Amino acid sequence: MSKRDFYQTLGVSRSSTADEIKKAYRKLAMQYHPDKNPNNKKAEDKFKEISEAYETLSDDDKRKTYDQFGHAGAGGNPFGGAGGFGAGGFSGHQNRGGFGGGGAGADPFQDIFGDVFGDIFNQSGGRAGPRAGANAYRNQAQKGSDLKYSLAITFEEAAVGCEKTISFMRQLGSKEDNTRLAVTVPAGVKEGQRLKLAGEGDRPSSGPAGDLYVVIDLQEHLLFRREDNDVILDLPITYTDAILGTSMEIPTLFGKAEIKIPAGTHSGQNFRLKSKGFPRIGATGSGDMLVRVIVDTPLKTNSRQKELLEELQRYKDETPLVKSFSEKMQSLLRNRK
Repeated sequence: MSKRDFYQTLGVSRSSTADEIKKAYRKLAMQYHPDKNPNNKKAEDKFKEISEAYETLSDDDKRKTYDQFGHAGAGGNPFGGAGGFGAGGFSGHQNRGGFGGGGAGADPFQDIFGDVFGDIFNQSGGRAGPRAGANAYRNQAQKGSDLKYSLAITFEEAAVGCEKTISFMRQLGSKEDNTRLAVTVPAGVKEGQRLKLAGEGDRPSSGPAGDLYVVIDLQEHLLFRREDNDVILDLPITYTDAILGTSMEIPTLFGKAEIKIPAGTHSGQNFRLKSKGFPRIGATGSGDMLVRVIVDTPLKTNSRQKELLEELQRYKDETPLVKSFSEKMQSLLRNRK
């Protein structure tokens, strides 16, 4: 069966730039990577196909040769043609005891998607270069498999950093070994970022050991949400507190703080607590804490409350948002039949 054109495989034109080819590959690799499609032979074959295409088209010299001679000029690709990832096929991906193996040598998914996983010790997330990737595949038989471990941490642990002890199983020569390691998690880590523990993957009898990638799983918080390095808190208050103003004690990532709600606060108004968010990895400073006020009205009122509210309603004082909306609505209605 003849091979599909590499440009068609990636869904790009022959005039596409290197960045366009890279973006196309990233999108397809995210979709078909074996870690996201376990035990799916079709996805595995598709991933091999797009990886082979990208390995050629991402290299200027290989691309020129391919453009001139087609597949006949791409015979030196690191995937060994139709044979797949080495003589043994896609054997680098393992799944033992909660780990998704990263593949012995350089997995093109881990290579180009360093910024997606957010490798904390390689913030550039860049690609070492097509030739470096090719050399890694040629050395695949000698290096132990990379392993992946998902580590769950809380918002508070992500904000201040923590140390966790993990237990996992890896291959040491011909034997399986139960291992415990201490992992230091730096302050400010995000969901999906990874910590690389060099040499802590599978260790063959000869050749270098693979690496262990600890991927951060940021647990949902009872009250907080995260947006980049900011932490968001929705704060319900009563309508009387919104009208008259109040002070409230609220939790933060690092303890607690007092916030003043001025009289006349409206629903949706934000208050910013500087530097109360997550620390910025690789940079100075921290994000902020944003407190969004939600004015909460009661479902029921007693007779006395209703009497007071009806008396208050007789004053008909216009509030700023209602006044602005009314003016805009009247302007529109004047032009309607």
